Amino acid sequence: MTALERIFESFLWESRLVVLLAVVASLAAAFAMFFMASVDAVYMVGHLLHYASPELTTEARVALRAETVTHVVEIVDGYLLATVLLIFALGLYELFISKIERAQAAENSSQVLLINNLDDLKSRLAKVVLMILVVRYFEHALSMSFNTALDLLQFAAGIALLGLALYLSHLGDKSHPD
Repeated sequence: MTALERIFESFLWESRLVVLLAVVASLAAAFAMFFMASVDAVYMVGHLLHYASPELTTEARVALRAETVTHVVEIVDGYLLATVLLIFALGLYELFISKIERAQAAENSSQVLLINNLDDLKSRLAKVVLMILVVRYFEHALSMSFNTALDLLQFAAGIALLGLALYLSHLGDKSHPD
């Protein structure tokens, strides 16, 4: 091996460190999403304080309840997106930079956060993205109005397809144990 080859291969190997930019950016975005979802949760609870007020009419209470359910779904969606970003950051770090020894040695370490290869990362991200889609469908379903039987049939078909996707995801977990 020539000196030029060693220098070039060393450069190639060290170029993987550019992934640190994606890791740091993903962590920053995850923290931002956790912050936003938490702030939304605090404000939602603040708006609910007058839910039990006797001055609130039945119609206003029903509207507040529907609005609150929508906000809860949005908050869950925010936390799920933050989780995707966190898993992505940890996975990129483990795949390209170094194993996280503290995560592997910790008793309470979640297997979700231990990434061994690119397929592990894809699988974990796909599961969380699927959950985001389920939450988004639920959010959409809250605002749907069923004017015809076809509307109700399409809604039921959507639920059936979500159930099938979750079932197939579960089957994939059984055939590829972590």
